[in-house]
Amino acid sequence: MLFYTLYNVYVEVYSMRTNIVIDDALMLEAKQLTGLSTMKDVVNEALTELVQRKKVRQLSDLEGKIHFYDGYDYKAMRKLRS
Repeated sequence: MLFYTLYNVYVEVYSMRTNIVIDDALMLEAKQLTGLSTMKDVVNEALTELVQRKKVRQLSDLEGKIHFYDGYDYKAMRKLRS
């Protein structure tokens, strides 16, 4: 178990072992498409991609659900940050 500190937030990183049955042809195709050489790397890449896509979908589900007060100037707020 490793601990990383970022802005006083502790994140635990675990490495989990598991046995799974994966279609050989699908794994071979994934290796060829990604250029990755190990099954572990392909599975990690696939899980990372899945998580990123789900997060993007969750953000897009918020569209139209956040309402700002009248007169809110997002461009002015951007200028304050830079």
